[in-house]
Amino acid sequence: MKPIQVQIEQASTFAGPDNLSVQFRKAQECMAILKNKTGKGNDFLGWMDFPGEIAQGELNEIIRTAALFRKLQAVVVIGIGGSYLGAKAVIDALSHSFSHLKNNNQPLIFYAGQNISEDYLAELMEIIESLEYGIVVISKSGTTTEPAVAFRILRNHLIKKAGVLEAIKRIVAITDRQKGALKKMAGEEGYQAFIIPDDVGGRFSVLTPVGLLPIAIAGISVEEILKGASDMAQICLNENSPEKNPAIRYAAVRNALYESGKKIEILVNYHPKLVNFAEWWKQLYGESEGKQGKGIFPTSVLFTTDLHSMGQYIQDGERSLFETVLSVTSSAKNLFIPSDIDNYDELNYLSGKSIGEVNKMAELGTMIAHTDGNVPNIRIEVPELSPYYIGQLIYFFEIACGISGYMLGVNPFDQPGVEDYKNNMFSLLEKPGFEEKTAEIRKRLK
Repeated sequence: MKPIQVQIEQASTFAGPDNLSVQFRKAQECMAILKNKTGKGNDFLGWMDFPGEIAQGELNEIIRTAALFRKLQAVVVIGIGGSYLGAKAVIDALSHSFSHLKNNNQPLIFYAGQNISEDYLAELMEIIESLEYGIVVISKSGTTTEPAVAFRILRNHLIKKAGVLEAIKRIVAITDRQKGALKKMAGEEGYQAFIIPDDVGGRFSVLTPVGLLPIAIAGISVEEILKGASDMAQICLNENSPEKNPAIRYAAVRNALYESGKKIEILVNYHPKLVNFAEWWKQLYGESEGKQGKGIFPTSVLFTTDLHSMGQYIQDGERSLFETVLSVTSSAKNLFIPSDIDNYDELNYLSGKSIGEVNKMAELGTMIAHTDGNVPNIRIEVPELSPYYIGQLIYFFEIACGISGYMLGVNPFDQPGVEDYKNNMFSLLEKPGFEEKTAEIRKRLK
């Protein structure tokens, strides 16, 4: 099957040929560092091999467990950041847009632990009170505040609703192999457990049980996702030419644009199902690159919707941004515009055209307008929204992220800045061991 394509013609002229040539060479060098596992954070590169090396026994167990959970009316996936974003991105991309209203014998998929909103969690509990539900809780440590609070509340609710023995059958933990509060609880309480590999960080974990189990519960073929990812791995790890390696191509061009003063990257899509894929992408690149005062700021828009809100800024605002467009070639369904005898809306010139064709012309017209307005456009062409191509897209972005982080001179696989807000929050909540910090921070708030 045809791989995704990275088209750079509408971006390369903005970067300058000399700069682009330098960045291509640098990207090739960083690809070699990534492949040879000699760079910073090389102890967190297990995701590179996972698509082709997941044990068949583990995959079979994921599929078996998913089949059991699919008999329930609902499943709550508890996690935050990479522990839920990847699964939600894939499920939204490949499910019916109105699956929550469609009677298709699929469990409703809910999410918890991704925020600390009292209203959200209370309203979720109102909904699941009348449903037979299960829980998939995802956390390496089991002590991350947001998911740990949600799990404590929902576990207690499920036990009261279904009883201890039934609750044990309906809870699955995805956690550390050997240590942590969730690992200990799963062992002592008897919950089924899947392992988060030691050498895979959260934002790179979607192709491990972290993402695969919720995706399989949603009825999506995880085998096809892994096949797409594995095929993309073969391309990215074995091709060194920027013409043939999409990850090198993308990393080089975006860094060339960064060097030329473009500090903001907007991931653009024309498909509402990809909104949460953009959220996954934003975490992947923001948390991997935003260090040491460096990094391209990742944001996203949904066109044509946001052309009626953000379009003006993109066209005429600060010229510090560029766009990466996810362009899906084929729609899964066809809907044609009818002719109207009165033609009140003056749209008869569109009669007989599909909605997809109109959307594609909007995409091409926007690209021309924005490049004319000095906004470079990288175009990533995806043949269709399917498990196979979503798998390709995930692996492509992950490899390109590793290359790009090394090009910036940072460790793409750590996130030291994330701990700052946690320490302040723990201090304000008077967590034991934070007494000195509590006193200090309360003085600052007077």
